[in-house]
Amino acid sequence: MKKKFNVIFYLSFLIIYLEVLTKIFVTKSFSGVLLTLLFSIPIILILYLITNIFKNKGNMVLTYIISVVLIFYYCFQFFFHRLFSNIFSFNTLGLASNALDFTNIIFDVVLKNIWVVLLYLLPLILLIIFHKKISFERTSLKRIIICLIAIILIWILSLLCLFINRNETYSAYNLYYNINSEAKTVEKFGLFTYTRLDIKRVLFGFEEKLTINEEPDIPSVPDEEEPEEEVPTYNEIEIDFDALMANETNETIKSMLEYFKNSDATNKNEYTGMFEGKNLIFILAEGFNMIAVDKELTPTLYKLSHEGFVFNNFYSPVFLSTTGGEFQATTGLIPTQSILSDWKKYQPTISYALGNAFSNLGYTANGYHNWTYTYYSRQKTMETLGFTSYMGCGNGMEDLINCSWLPSDVDMINQTLPLYQDNTPFVTYYVTVSGHAPYAYNSTGNSIALKNIDYVKDLPYSNNVKAYLATQIELDKALESLIAGLEAKGILEDTVIALVGDHYPYTLTIDEVNELSDYERDEIVEVNRSNFILWNSEIETIEVDKVGSQIDVLPTLLNLFGVEYDSRLIVGKDILSDAPGLAIFSNRSWVSDYGTYKNGKFTLKEGVTLKNTSEYVTEMNNLVSNRFTLSANIIKYNMYEYLLK
Repeated sequence: MKKKFNVIFYLSFLIIYLEVLTKIFVTKSFSGVLLTLLFSIPIILILYLITNIFKNKGNMVLTYIISVVLIFYYCFQFFFHRLFSNIFSFNTLGLASNALDFTNIIFDVVLKNIWVVLLYLLPLILLIIFHKKISFERTSLKRIIICLIAIILIWILSLLCLFINRNETYSAYNLYYNINSEAKTVEKFGLFTYTRLDIKRVLFGFEEKLTINEEPDIPSVPDEEEPEEEVPTYNEIEIDFDALMANETNETIKSMLEYFKNSDATNKNEYTGMFEGKNLIFILAEGFNMIAVDKELTPTLYKLSHEGFVFNNFYSPVFLSTTGGEFQATTGLIPTQSILSDWKKYQPTISYALGNAFSNLGYTANGYHNWTYTYYSRQKTMETLGFTSYMGCGNGMEDLINCSWLPSDVDMINQTLPLYQDNTPFVTYYVTVSGHAPYAYNSTGNSIALKNIDYVKDLPYSNNVKAYLATQIELDKALESLIAGLEAKGILEDTVIALVGDHYPYTLTIDEVNELSDYERDEIVEVNRSNFILWNSEIETIEVDKVGSQIDVLPTLLNLFGVEYDSRLIVGKDILSDAPGLAIFSNRSWVSDYGTYKNGKFTLKEGVTLKNTSEYVTEMNNLVSNRFTLSANIIKYNMYEYLLK
């Protein structure tokens, strides 16, 4: 008789193998490996009981079903992370109504990573080959009792382990009970346990807690030349937080009120009101990154990124594709999957959002998008941002341009500029699409790349990179046309152009990104480094070295245009103020003026010093965690309506 082995060994291999692949390809860290193994044991035992319910054939069918479902799910999470630099949460189901529009992008990424797919399929392949060697045991009451006792004991042991170093910001205890960080939770507990926690939080709700009661005193890097001492004024308004707290019964809201009260407002500065009364054209550029800026290939992008305000240390972090980049830049808040879901579901008041802030000054607020106007529920969210006049393909844009895939940014600019150029002062918000993936030379995949192929075909890059550059040439032409149109109308000098990318071109591999980069980028932090273009034809070039990111765009604009606002109520900060520079990423890595924190390690920036690095990192992790929490609760509790009504 041929020797057989019990199905529990296969199930153990299946779960542990998939978790190891997740650590290799997704979290890229073996931190938390012991907790992952410990929390996996009860799962394995439960699956063992399930696969011994029936007779052999029925049990084998169950084993196949479990294998296929788990392999598909783990593989799906790999590709979701590959595309969006984050772990899929079931909160995202409410955001995915248009996901099938870009199946060609998904197929492209799958083909590029087919070898990873094969690795994920290995347990299933082994099961097919050796299924006759697997034995099953008909479940008995004794076996069930033994397994249940083992599950309970190991579960208790697992929970006790949570108390080890529980006071650290991202301790196992905090991630299990207090903090909703997809990436950190997977890193600490593995994907299966994260999924269980995620489903529970989606179904029954979850509220993050502020880890400290006030903003920590984070130092700023001193300027080489100390400015003359002046009595500072601040971007804040009078809010009686004490009175609000006295009448508030909700503990979460009370803690937020106390946090806001104890936070430092950003200072008004020499740039406050610099653009007061001018028009603003704000462009969220699809797939734009500084690697597309070239003096010969994209001369207008080059001009705008080297003139006006030049931000030398700016990042556009990926937070769930375009909608995450949009939320960051237009609200100054951090967009997790649950926050984006709540934003679209509840449509809260966002008083300081781009359109609202300028509308209150008497500006005409217009929004335009050259793709489906309902994509990411923009027919709802544009209104929360203050753009009640919003046009996309499906509610008017199709009458002006060809809306078949891919529409031209040049066409959108040319056809819409006459609609608002006479209604000064105006704030106009464009969401472009010509720079969208996939980056390939064909009419069905990327007609814009095909349109501009002659500009890039002889460049010394791979085909995907050349196709990407071809799409950004269309953006460059659109900007050239915009500037010419404003000049012809005689309003160029009275108009400010602001532009950020929604995210880096994430369907390119890191090697492809580095073909264009002038330094070696990593996949976690530096791949997100980009430009924040802020340009007016009448100002001299002003270079800014402080670290900034997408959430800092809105408060920077509010200060420059002289908008009265309370900087304590926006988690992003005016880059031109004396607030310390900080860029925050979806996996809770961060970059400050002092260094970079990623994969649980802090690297001090060359040329700067800290008195106590460990204390600084702890305070910064607390600050980052709190900014995630504040962003979530500002939306969840409609705090702007509450505070500013």
